[in-house]
Amino acid sequence: MIERLPRLRRAGLIAGCERVQLGAREILGARGEEMRSVYFPTGSSISSLVPVDAAFPPEVMLAGSEGFYGIAVALGMTISPVHALVQEPGSAWRMGSVAFRRELARTPALRDVIDRYVFVTMAQLMRNAGCSHFHVVLQRVARRLLMTSDRAHSATFHMTHESLASVLGVRRVGVTVAASVLQKRRLIGYTRGVVTILDRPGLERTACPCYREDAAFYERYLGSSAAS
Repeated sequence: MIERLPRLRRAGLIAGCERVQLGAREILGARGEEMRSVYFPTGSSISSLVPVDAAFPPEVMLAGSEGFYGIAVALGMTISPVHALVQEPGSAWRMGSVAFRRELARTPALRDVIDRYVFVTMAQLMRNAGCSHFHVVLQRVARRLLMTSDRAHSATFHMTHESLASVLGVRRVGVTVAASVLQKRRLIGYTRGVVTILDRPGLERTACPCYREDAAFYERYLGSSAAS
């Protein structure tokens, strides 16, 4: 996201940030707590989870280098409506919430790109609601693996059956069956929690239409796909 800003504005924003390394499964915030910082992933991804009556809360949003974690702060709120969990470990820029709101107020270019990202995210959330009701687990697993690969900027990444079942809000057995089908079709390889996409075009054909619709939305309103 930061890369979409004009060079001078980008430099000004980064000057107010701290470079951090996010660890796998690190908790960045809990629902109901004050949001003291926002994060701009550069080599990591952050899941936003909504606790319900389940041991593992489902994911409602995934932010990588195409976006940021801190939409509530951008909207003027101070309390987090979600749990924030590091999905893919790696680098990120961290900025204090007060400093971020101050930067938003004085930098129209930043406000514009943030507003566009919020709009795209809202559309994705609405699409997710339909996806979880009408698309089968195999399609949803393929879509989520593609999303993770995009944000990891790699065909190989860490993802266990348990964590995938959690973010999708489905039973682990369903994910295991879907992953087995994808392996038999030689679309992915899976060893000890490490996934490798072997045939990306084939995996895209297996995924539900939501993945392609998301990419088209990113391209239209942000000028790049989720992989940027």
